[in-house]
Amino acid sequence: MSTAPRKSFPLRLDPALYAAIERAAAGDLRSINAEVECLLREALARRGVKLDAPVPARRGRPPKGE
Repeated sequence: MSTAPRKSFPLRLDPALYAAIERAAAGDLRSINAEVECLLREALARRGVKLDAPVPARRGRPPKGE
């Protein structure tokens, strides 16, 4: 299974901001990490920063040939 490598880094957030992101993530049925990434992509798009579409995760059982 080959997915694009992810960059990890520590992030310090105000507890109230974290709680708001957590509520938004729950409403969108996402993890907090996915919600933060989505919010960052939306903010960058509003500023005119072009990004490649994220590589979707491969789901399900791999084909028998792999």
